[in-house]
Amino acid sequence: MTWEEMAPLLAEATVETGIMVGWSALLTVLLGLPLGVALVVFDRGGLRPLPAVKSVLGLVVNVGRSLPFIVLMIAIIPFTRLVVGTTIGTAAVVVPLTVGAVPFFARLVETALREVDRDVIQAARAMGAGRATVVVKVLLPEALPGIVAGVTVTVVALIGYTAMAGTIGGGGLGDLAIRYGYQRFETGVMVATVVLLIVIVQVMQSLGDYAARRLSHK
Repeated sequence: MTWEEMAPLLAEATVETGIMVGWSALLTVLLGLPLGVALVVFDRGGLRPLPAVKSVLGLVVNVGRSLPFIVLMIAIIPFTRLVVGTTIGTAAVVVPLTVGAVPFFARLVETALREVDRDVIQAARAMGAGRATVVVKVLLPEALPGIVAGVTVTVVALIGYTAMAGTIGGGGLGDLAIRYGYQRFETGVMVATVVLLIVIVQVMQSLGDYAARRLSHK
């Protein structure tokens, strides 16, 4: 395959990968952030101790994290079809990507929140701040560098997940590598997709590290 033939395919696959990662990352943050907060708030010694609720949430998170992504994709095919009406294509892959990434990100949020100095929390409580105020104005701002680092790690993981999604016709660079690089023995396509994935990961990691450093210096 010549470069003129390969370039449009790579461009289209890169856009599809960006769409999948972008939407799934957004949904993961929207769902995983409150879940991570709940794991800390409802824990023993938390702002609102509910050990039973925390245990249930922890179990759900652990089960979600224990499933390999490719197994998860297949296992929730009926749910994916229910949500988007299909199991093939870019839109369909966003569902398992989000389901797989939310527990992962929630644990990263939990870790970041637990690193916040408890004296800061106690001081806010002593000044009369309510639980919601402590979470919004103390916990989350103090843990923001760690949360941003967690978002970066999650986005990098999602890029890897999208490559695996190519095995079930999910589109993107993974699908291109399988259809052309593997099934048609187009070594050039395989090499190009690998290089592109590496570049994308490096760029995302560098941007995330930079943002986390800037926030930690404030």
